[in-house]
Amino acid sequence: MEHDGQLQLYTAVANQLKEAHARVRALQVPEGVRVALTRKLLVITAAAKHDLADAARRLDRFTADLDAGRIPEEDR
Repeated sequence: MEHDGQLQLYTAVANQLKEAHARVRALQVPEGVRVALTRKLLVITAAAKHDLADAARRLDRFTADLDAGRIPEEDR
């Protein structure tokens, strides 16, 4: 049973990551901002390999920030 829950969480995180990457690609922001957001997603992806629950929490925060318009400014 626990394995099924883990598999469902993995599937949910994978789908959310795919959606988040698509959202970042669609943003009308400077390339530097897009790169920074993509790096954050890659960190979350790497974290999922070691701690899936933590990665899911990070991804939820990332998505909430996008939803709220909290996007980092481009470094100059």
